Amino acid sequence: MAGLTACTNQVEGQANPGASSPGTTAPGTSTPSSGGPSAGSNSCAILDQVLAGQGFPKATPTIASAKVTCAATKPRAGDVSPVDVTLSLQPGRGYKENVGNPSQASEGKVNGRPAIEEREPEHSSGQCGIWLEMKPSSRALVLVTSGSDTANSCKLVEGFAEKIEPLLPKN
Repeated sequence: MAGLTACTNQVEGQANPGASSPGTTAPGTSTPSSGGPSAGSNSCAILDQVLAGQGFPKATPTIASAKVTCAATKPRAGDVSPVDVTLSLQPGRGYKENVGNPSQASEGKVNGRPAIEEREPEHSSGQCGIWLEMKPSSRALVLVTSGSDTANSCKLVEGFAEKIEPLLPKN
């Protein structure tokens, strides 16, 4: 099975309301005070590499967390909703921290890397996110928003996460 595998364990935790709007920042994202293995423009470079040739413009840093988060939006095409893809490389944050909608989250692995997939992380239809572990204590968050079709967004985010995972520092 492609994407997140072995997603059977529900994630427990406390939902933390976010002050973000789709496409501007990832849920649970804050700008860290220090660099680390995932700081800088790496998120834009990785996202551009993964999205190349798929109709997305060049990824740009988000307003709220420009140091760690980049996003790209594929415009609407006919009846197909626009697709927002966000990648946030967050040093000092565990992959299980700040899960916004724990009742819709499952643990699993992407290419062998521990991960959590969360449907509707901001309680919004059409969103799906995957948090990937980056040891010792960092994470990569891949978030997709596409119209109101959560199942399609989860399928898309699984594909993007599968391509992003090998570009991350090895655990």
